[in-house]
Amino acid sequence: MLRQVAIMSAGLLLAIGSGITTEGADWPGFRGGMANAVATDAAYPTEWSSEKNLKWKAELPGDGNGSPIAIDGLVYVTSANEDGSERTLHCFDRNTGDELWNKVVQSEPNEETHQTNPYAGTTPAANEDCVVVWHGTPGIYCYDHSGNELWHKSYGPVKHVWGYGSSPVIYQDKVYQFYGPGENTFMVALTLSDGEEVWKKDEPGGTDDLSGKKVGSWSTPVIVKVDGKNQLVCSMPSRVLALDPQSGEELWFVGGLPSERGDLVYSSTAIGDSIGVAMGGYKGPALGFTLTGEGDATESNRIWYTPKRQPSRVSTGVIVGDYIYMANAGPGIIQCIDVKNDGEEQWKTRGTDDYWGATVMADGRIYATAKDGSTIVFAANPNEFQEIAVNTFDERSNSTPAFSNGQIFLRTNKSLFCVEQE
Repeated sequence: MLRQVAIMSAGLLLAIGSGITTEGADWPGFRGGMANAVATDAAYPTEWSSEKNLKWKAELPGDGNGSPIAIDGLVYVTSANEDGSERTLHCFDRNTGDELWNKVVQSEPNEETHQTNPYAGTTPAANEDCVVVWHGTPGIYCYDHSGNELWHKSYGPVKHVWGYGSSPVIYQDKVYQFYGPGENTFMVALTLSDGEEVWKKDEPGGTDDLSGKKVGSWSTPVIVKVDGKNQLVCSMPSRVLALDPQSGEELWFVGGLPSERGDLVYSSTAIGDSIGVAMGGYKGPALGFTLTGEGDATESNRIWYTPKRQPSRVSTGVIVGDYIYMANAGPGIIQCIDVKNDGEEQWKTRGTDDYWGATVMADGRIYATAKDGSTIVFAANPNEFQEIAVNTFDERSNSTPAFSNGQIFLRTNKSLFCVEQE
């Protein structure tokens, strides 16, 4: 889905998944510890295959679109069986690929979802003490790193014909979850230690069928600190919304995401140097905006807006300097877009397939994993597309790789891979 950072000014600091003390070496949540899909801690391989730079491979018992995370010596990922009646959190040893433990929760079988979004659609989040996962209808579960359940919290059925996909966010002593899409849609903050509800804010969030206009968001929120004040920012079906993380109070919003085809947002908000970018999902609009304001800040905050028909966007792009690098779901076009000035496209090229996983930047290179399982690596160059390598394990993937301490963890429909320079 869509959003990210690379360069941060003194006036804008982005923080998410706080409580991690390894200074960026871990990848403890969706799109990393800073939720900006930028890996800064080590050099990473640009080429791999079953014969080259493969450290280990672990089989997964079920499919899923959730991405792996890495913290300390552990790697976490979710899976589910075909009818969704069993949803599992797996914990692996990052050095050997051995499964250390798994926890299965039960759910009603054959809940509505789309065939391209199996019942393991979310990415876990972790800090040094625990790991949190949202399994949809069964609820939010928290475990210590030995696999002991600390608490769980359920808010009832998640009903949408395309399933669920937003991931939890840990910040300081709380975990935040966008609970949707569907008729029962809201943002909730829970105390990390015991799962007690701190606040809950309802948000119009989606139809549970395909009659009338299609509505829904699968966005994962991000914590942004602007002028010393934290904001919880998330792309909702019709607007980008900023909340006070402590109280849930609405701070500001920017409108402009609805389209004739539906109020749909698959990607997350991309946060860059004093700017945010949000993109509608099903050939919807795109917009850039500043991160301050009060109330309806559509006119005051919106820098640019492109209402014309866009590519279908599920992947979240990565912002590097003044540009966002996007890999799109349909058609499978890779783009570079100017986000500071006018939202104009700088270049585009055809990728290997459609893209659902978020793009990641490491050492001046962009990594984009396509649905056919291939990962294209190219230079973060706004002037032209420069391909570096294309790698594949010949297994399909809708997930985002995790980058940690020189290792890349890739999840496919069958396996979890660890890639490391030999």
